[in-house]
Amino acid sequence: MKKLVFFFLSTLLLFSCGKDQKKDLPKTETLKASIPEIIYEFGYKLNDYKVIKDTIRKGESFGIILDRHHVFYPKINKIATTIKDTFDVRRVRVGKPYMILAKKDSTEKAQVFIYKDSKATATVVDFQDSTITAYKYRKPIKIVEKEVAGRIYSTLSESMDSLHLNPNLTYAVADIYAWTLDFYKLQRGDKFKLIYEEKFIDDSVFVGYGKVKAALFTHNRKDLYAYRFVPDSIKGIPEYYDEEGNMLRSQFLRSPIKFRYRISSRYNLKRKIAYYGRVKPHKGTDFAARVGTPIMATASGTVVESARRGGNGNYVKIRHNNIYSTQYLHMSKRKVKKGQYVKQGDIIGWVGMTGNTSGPHVCYRFWKYGRQVDPFKQKLPSAKPLKKSLKPKFLEFIKPLREQLDNIQYPERTAETVEIIAQN
Repeated sequence: MKKLVFFFLSTLLLFSCGKDQKKDLPKTETLKASIPEIIYEFGYKLNDYKVIKDTIRKGESFGIILDRHHVFYPKINKIATTIKDTFDVRRVRVGKPYMILAKKDSTEKAQVFIYKDSKATATVVDFQDSTITAYKYRKPIKIVEKEVAGRIYSTLSESMDSLHLNPNLTYAVADIYAWTLDFYKLQRGDKFKLIYEEKFIDDSVFVGYGKVKAALFTHNRKDLYAYRFVPDSIKGIPEYYDEEGNMLRSQFLRSPIKFRYRISSRYNLKRKIAYYGRVKPHKGTDFAARVGTPIMATASGTVVESARRGGNGNYVKIRHNNIYSTQYLHMSKRKVKKGQYVKQGDIIGWVGMTGNTSGPHVCYRFWKYGRQVDPFKQKLPSAKPLKKSLKPKFLEFIKPLREQLDNIQYPERTAETVEIIAQN
């Protein structure tokens, strides 16, 4: 019995010691191999090169940069000559980012020069082999559809700013409604909804706006719908139509200034002109705006005069057809020449104070059958409506867009908008 008890105690002790010894044994570590991430950019596997990123500095040139990265001047001259039709190396601009892909060996000699024109585009100059090439590279762009709704408390631009929208979208909306809305006469309580596209590269870097697919502007309690539609698939030119298929674009714009202006003087044959100090007919409409504001052709036509003369200062006159002509006075600078054909909305000059004027503005004059008239009292021709054969297709196309617009909710008043109202 004693032998049996002794055996049992000895076995228990041995097992306990073994367990303790096992605890003291060092753990075997699992070694994982470090696999480098494969990175591709601008069509190159960056892992194969030494990558240098920098910006063009004052006094630097294409040649200086390549020389610093061990490319000799005979090769630099050959590169510049070969690629001149694609990329003028003399026009690299200070502050523009660039990337050098160099050899990974001890020479670290540059092989590729990538000049970043914008966030989305770059010019790639490849000279690593005997063949020298240069081409434009565009990063893949991701299109995201967005919705927004806003209320007018002051101006359209201030309302868009309060929604943290880029001014380019404001300009797009102004272009869509340029023929149907006077943005100078917007009222508090007007509102708008938009269905539009935003463009991104690398999934998160915003690079601009795409199409404005549909819009609704409520002005004076009247709903003005706008739908982007391509009536001719061969020409592929989009236009904006209302819900009945009527084109929003008219033959004439309402104003030669986009929308940041005020009418300082209207057509008035009995007006007393301050500059002359006496009654003298004013046969134009003055659009006051800052010096340098672009002036647009209100309709397509041929430039018949582009000169500087007397009280008109710098001016441009456009003949649109055998009925209508328009003239634009007091420009700081003209952009078009006599005989040049311009399209509606083209920039023809910039607001100034040349000639007889007491402040910066463009005097817009309007001729009908050779006689100056008030453009705001004319029944001007509209652009052609949608063809009847296309209307069923159009109505089917806009149905989901109309429903989507109607379901977008307007924002509630916030402390910020209340403050805007109080200031105005």
